[in-house]
Amino acid sequence: GIYSSPTPLCLLNHAFCILYVLVSSDGGTEPSALVDDNGSEEDLSYEDLCQASPRYLQPGGEQLAINELISDGNVVCAEALWDHVTMDDQELGFKAGDVIQVLEASNKDWWWGRSEDKEAWFPASFVRGYLRQCRKHTGMFTVAQLATIFGNIEDIYKFQRKFLKDLEKQYNKEEPHLSEIGSCFLQNQEGFAIYSEYCNNHPGACLELANLMKQGKYRHFFEACRLLQQMIDIAIDGFLLTPVQKICKYPLQLAELLKYTTQEHGDYSNIKAAYEAMKNVACLINERKRKLESIDKIARWQMSIVGWEGLDILDRSSELIHSGELTKITKQGKSQQRMFFLFDHQLVSCKKDLLRRDMLYYKGRLDMDEMELVDLGDGRDKDCNLSVKNAFKLVSRTTDEVYLFCAKKQEDKARWLQACADERRRVQEDQEMGMEISENQKKLAMLNAQKTGHGKSKGYNRCPVAPPHQSLHPIHQRHITMPTSVPQQQVFGLAEPKRKPSLFWHTFNRLTPFRK
Repeated sequence: GIYSSPTPLCLLNHAFCILYVLVSSDGGTEPSALVDDNGSEEDLSYEDLCQASPRYLQPGGEQLAINELISDGNVVCAEALWDHVTMDDQELGFKAGDVIQVLEASNKDWWWGRSEDKEAWFPASFVRGYLRQCRKHTGMFTVAQLATIFGNIEDIYKFQRKFLKDLEKQYNKEEPHLSEIGSCFLQNQEGFAIYSEYCNNHPGACLELANLMKQGKYRHFFEACRLLQQMIDIAIDGFLLTPVQKICKYPLQLAELLKYTTQEHGDYSNIKAAYEAMKNVACLINERKRKLESIDKIARWQMSIVGWEGLDILDRSSELIHSGELTKITKQGKSQQRMFFLFDHQLVSCKKDLLRRDMLYYKGRLDMDEMELVDLGDGRDKDCNLSVKNAFKLVSRTTDEVYLFCAKKQEDKARWLQACADERRRVQEDQEMGMEISENQKKLAMLNAQKTGHGKSKGYNRCPVAPPHQSLHPIHQRHITMPTSVPQQQVFGLAEPKRKPSLFWHTFNRLTPFRK
């Protein structure tokens, strides 16, 4: 709805009220929602008005919007969320849930309105939430900080409002057991994907909040926001965790609903399909989280390669699928020992330093989208007119150019053939799932890699360790186990791979001369 601005005068009242505004264009006196061209009802939010007129974004814009709606003949109504008890005849008393018609709102602190048969003044107080309050304190929060802390929570709020309306339409109040809500999940399946961005952003939000909470002024500020809204006694990080917990619980709730729904029920098939759909949503969120973790490692790996040329690896790729040594056979029949790194969409070639084997030089890359994989038997290859063993080749579909590779062992060749097949499958899955890493996230990963010093060393101070391979089953074979309760510190453990044990002590014990 539309909200007024917070004012000290309102806070001096014994029981201030919170109001949200609904707009009616039918000229009636009863509150109603705005009716669109299709005859369906739709709430008109302050953000919707701002899109129609940027003037409402200026200071005092909310009050301006209300006055212009009233002047245009719209009936603006407000629902009181709390009681307002007053002994003053010139003030309007009401209880939580009462609907008040706003007749005049020229004063930012007090509005003139009608409730039942009485017209009088009533307090206009803004309490929208943490985000709006933070935006007003530009000296305390930068735009970047707010984006980090709150992510796309406003998009989730708008989506959930629509989803709630769909559920309410399908709910049978008289006979709840006859309700059919499965279709609501199916119709909104794509919309739930917005939770992915929020979940991926959440660890950064917790870190940013933790840093701010070290200062007393921020602790007091967030607590004041909570008290002003009469919210339950949970810290802001607990409220920000709610969307993460909610998206994790949908499959559990649908599983329980399916358990107690008979197959003869009219909604059984839709509930079953909704359960599978929400499991896929959870899987998509986990996949995107895994990709984000992967791109940080890939960015650091690129920074360690000497003489990197062309576009960053993250411009087209987001995970390493396989790596190892292969012998590349040139057109002239010359053999070249190279280290190859197979990412989604591209195969990167590097050369080891002759003296320092832990140093890699960039030698080129192939576009896997343009390549066709050909398995070769042992013997003479007609393209190169050479006898080969454990070989395969990549043929360009556009230029017909041939790239011949030989592995040391048959099992090494088998791994490369499987890896190439996996690469094509994952590319297709990403396209089907709409799996994309935003440009901002890619740039941030490269920037962080440079800040850590990898970009300066260029491979001379440390071994360019390849990012870990992503060996996963096809997406339809992956099983997402949803916990019955999700502790705050374990929310992102749903599909997070376990860390490998550190090699430090193993190496130390092997090299130390003091061991008995």
